[in-house]
Amino acid sequence: MSQSQLSRKKYERDLRTLQIALGHMQRRGVEKNWRICVVFEGRDAAGKDGSIKRITENMPPREVRNIALPKPTARDRASWYFQRYVPHLPAEGEITLFNRSWYNRAGVEPVMGFCTPEQTQVFLTAAPQFEEMLAEDGIVLLKYWLDIPKAVQHKRLEKRKNDPLKTWKLSPLDAYAQSRWDAYSEARNTMLRRTDHGLGKWNIVQASDKKMARLEIIRDLLHKLAPDLLDHPVDRKIVQEFTPKQIADGTLAP
Repeated sequence: MSQSQLSRKKYERDLRTLQIALGHMQRRGVEKNWRICVVFEGRDAAGKDGSIKRITENMPPREVRNIALPKPTARDRASWYFQRYVPHLPAEGEITLFNRSWYNRAGVEPVMGFCTPEQTQVFLTAAPQFEEMLAEDGIVLLKYWLDIPKAVQHKRLEKRKNDPLKTWKLSPLDAYAQSRWDAYSEARNTMLRRTDHGLGKWNIVQASDKKMARLEIIRDLLHKLAPDLLDHPVDRKIVQEFTPKQIADGTLAP
């Protein structure tokens, strides 16, 4: 089914089916003491908030938590970089979803000048090592990059300005999202190349159609964690594992 053919009625029906499956998966995770960590990254207005909301809205907040940290404090800046994220990692039976994560050090921070080039290089080396430590301790790490073209981002940012129900999403950084598009693309490409590894694979989500992206992210989560609960296979035109080829062939928005 193409994106343009997805009606609201079908979207809501499919979403309900998938959210029921997520509920069964979450209860299974509690019974089996799974520790699930899901990282959502992407450009401003890529759809991270909406995707996380559809995953979590019918699940228990004590065991399924959405983490969106504010800007670092002075103490955070004086600590080991990963330290502020560690307290939010999942315990047994929990799912933690990071709406932006330690990967700020590979994207927003270097593009906006909030860290030094040396700090970014240290991070790019340390991140796979940190994630391997998590995996070796039993945490299942899933990483999603939500990708949109420049024109789609522009349209969504303009909508935020004009919709009273979306103005809370506006941030000072939004003003730089379009003007620094190329710098963000370069940072994204470096991040994906340097931090994609066997225990922390990146998954690329084509997110121009928010509804399709939400459904396929949920399907991919189920595919990876409880495939027997899937209604049908993941659309691999929308969610696929990262390969360096995607940078050159246009799969990732330039």
